[in-house]
Amino acid sequence: MRLAVLDAGSNSVHLLISEVVGGVPLPAHSLKGPVHLADQVAVDGTVPPKAARRLAEAVAQAREQAGRWRCDRLFAYATAVVRDAANRDEVLETVRAESGMRLAVLPGEVEAELTFRAARRWVGLQAGPMALLDIGGGSLEVAFGRGALPDFAFSLPLGAGRLTREFLPGKGRPGREGLRELRRYVRATLKDVAARVRWEEPHTVVATSRMFQQLARLCGAAPGRDGPFVTRRLARTDLREAVQRLSRLTAAERAELPGISAARCRQAPAGAVVAHQAMKSMGIDQVTICPWALREGVLLRHLEQGGQDWWPSPVLRKEPVLRKEGARSGPLAGGPSTGPRSGPSPSPLTGPSTGSPTSSGTSPHVPSRLPLGRAPAD
Repeated sequence: MRLAVLDAGSNSVHLLISEVVGGVPLPAHSLKGPVHLADQVAVDGTVPPKAARRLAEAVAQAREQAGRWRCDRLFAYATAVVRDAANRDEVLETVRAESGMRLAVLPGEVEAELTFRAARRWVGLQAGPMALLDIGGGSLEVAFGRGALPDFAFSLPLGAGRLTREFLPGKGRPGREGLRELRRYVRATLKDVAARVRWEEPHTVVATSRMFQQLARLCGAAPGRDGPFVTRRLARTDLREAVQRLSRLTAAERAELPGISAARCRQAPAGAVVAHQAMKSMGIDQVTICPWALREGVLLRHLEQGGQDWWPSPVLRKEPVLRKEGARSGPLAGGPSTGPRSGPSPSPLTGPSTGSPTSSGTSPHVPSRLPLGRAPAD
């Protein structure tokens, strides 16, 4: 079986084609086209028509490539930069009209659940209770679980691209006041979720995403040419020094550093601040870098469904409803905000153990961990 995933992200459109061998998706071909959507979002939160057309062109090229490889199934989705765009429907329609491809819009906490699924498969159950961190262009995904699926998963508005636009614009050296405001915002937004992760005391913390991989390389981890099976870790003490180092350089100078690509050199300081503040607030000394993330999670979910179709409709509502089950004592449990919110039923992908930030960017209420053995509803 040959499966493909098309990921329309903040910086690029990435097509991953995998051959399924023994129930495991093994990479066969990869194609990446730069679009830099995050850098083109307007002040009012809209994606300009020109940028939408460029996205559609990249999606069309990826779709054509998947057809040449005769893939049995193609999963195509857009992440935070499109999901949170003020003109999201117009962007999706442009892509559909000009590429013939309908992009699904996954809620952020569903991205976290699928990424956790992939990371858990990679590191194995022997890792014990595991937390996950994933920094994208538009959001930070956080999840925790003791089994194959997370007990809770959250998406926070702490993407490296988003924060660069809001706090550290330009290509020069970041200003001190901008960095201070950025740290304050990250700490405040992480407060509730970080307290919950600390309370769970994970044995292993796994970090995915290109941002974490590049930061680890900057801090001395093995280069990508050494292959995916080399153990790579990132220590908080090294990351603190990396934040200071990146903040003293212009974007062009950062691009000359080991691991920092030209595509992400502008976002590197904000990404490093988010990574460091997340580890600090959660009491994490070290993370293990995992090469599998959302794309692999999508493939694993499909394979584990045994042929049952679970892929969502192309357009999902922006804010899945937060529900609560299995109350237990502990920090953040209880209180008047723990009851179900009004509104439609949650997406079948999200389930009761997920949450999302409010539109104002404040930290969400964290629901109680599900009883052992429970997983987000399929």
